[in-house]
Amino acid sequence: MRFAIKFTAVLMLWLGVAIVASASNSIDGVRIWPAPENTRIVFDLSEKPDFKYFSLNSPQRLVIDFKDSKNNAALMAAIKNDRRVKKIRTSTPKQKGSTRLVLELADDYRVSVFPLTPAGQYGDRLVIDLYDKESQPVATHDNSTGKRDIVIAIVAGHGGEDPGSIGASGTYEKRVTLKISQRLADLINKKEGFKAVMIRSGDYYVNHNRKTELARKSKADLLISIHADAFTSSIPSGASVLVQATRRADSEFTRWIKNREKNSELLGGAGETIRMTKDDNLAIALADMKKEYTMASSYDFAEHVVKQLGKVTKLHKKKPERLSLAVLKSSDIPSVLIETGFISNPQEEKRLNNSRHQQKLAKAIYIAVDDYFSRNPPDGTLIAATRVREHKVSRGESLSVVAQRYKVSIRELKSANNLKSNVVKIGQTLKIPQAD
Repeated sequence: MRFAIKFTAVLMLWLGVAIVASASNSIDGVRIWPAPENTRIVFDLSEKPDFKYFSLNSPQRLVIDFKDSKNNAALMAAIKNDRRVKKIRTSTPKQKGSTRLVLELADDYRVSVFPLTPAGQYGDRLVIDLYDKESQPVATHDNSTGKRDIVIAIVAGHGGEDPGSIGASGTYEKRVTLKISQRLADLINKKEGFKAVMIRSGDYYVNHNRKTELARKSKADLLISIHADAFTSSIPSGASVLVQATRRADSEFTRWIKNREKNSELLGGAGETIRMTKDDNLAIALADMKKEYTMASSYDFAEHVVKQLGKVTKLHKKKPERLSLAVLKSSDIPSVLIETGFISNPQEEKRLNNSRHQQKLAKAIYIAVDDYFSRNPPDGTLIAATRVREHKVSRGESLSVVAQRYKVSIRELKSANNLKSNVVKIGQTLKIPQAD
């Protein structure tokens, strides 16, 4: 009997040690998302991670210790052509029962490490972001005429670890938005005097602040964010166009004005005056004019988009809608967010996956861009220099009067309108050439 008790006690003690020794967490997978400025590495875990990390030099390494964990992931399978991560391997941890992972890196990067709680299709995760310390230079957009291109920044919604909404048949919003964005960029780049800048050109995530920073560095005249809508019901359908809510714009504006010395470059031509002036009222008045112009321009362009989208697809909203959205917060760049349809609607999900429908949507947005800027070309652009103006002849006006008004010669007027004489009629429409 005594032997049985002792044996049971020993067995229980052994089982207890075994339970303690077994890992409560496991690393089940790893994904790598390369981007132009950074690489994101994501470790999928069975539970919330308890971790520590540190860096080593010569060679560059990032070491992560996962407490009370075991590794089940094929570490090297995720690495393809990423230029920042050379190798992921295990190493001997200092603490028993832990897992130590070592990321061998190609250079010295700015590192950010943080956990993510379960969301959507994903469970607990640990995220490592490796950022280049030197940002890539931004290309200029002047053409052979010396006049600059109109720059359109295109944001393909979501990306990388963020799939966006997922349709009933498994369509990822991030893939649809990228395809439509690429088609839109191709159309814009074919038009002389225009240049498209893709804020996201592949399957990776760009945070909202960085989106506006990249658009500003590219000297964008307009920011277009492409999305696909979703709802808990499969019934809603149709496209809509969103602009920033007045309250959100006002709060961003107030924040910028409080720190106007730092943010003067965001406020256009009056920025230096806004930064230097000690008169708060003057600074607020000048900046408020810029903000109001940006908001009015955003809404004006949004109306052009609604009109064109209505020709190729059903509209969910027949007028632009104002919402508080982070990607539209810029007070210096007119910005719109386009919901191209409801991915949660099975019929619309199918259309959003169709290349012909994607092209129709892209072309409708492109026509809106072309039409808007043909009427509102920014100063110094090729479109402004080559825009054809028109004048309807009124009573008492002669060809010389019209020429004088627009500061062009009579010869240039006659040539632009194929006129053989100097005679013009009341109500006749004349094309006005660009003054030399």
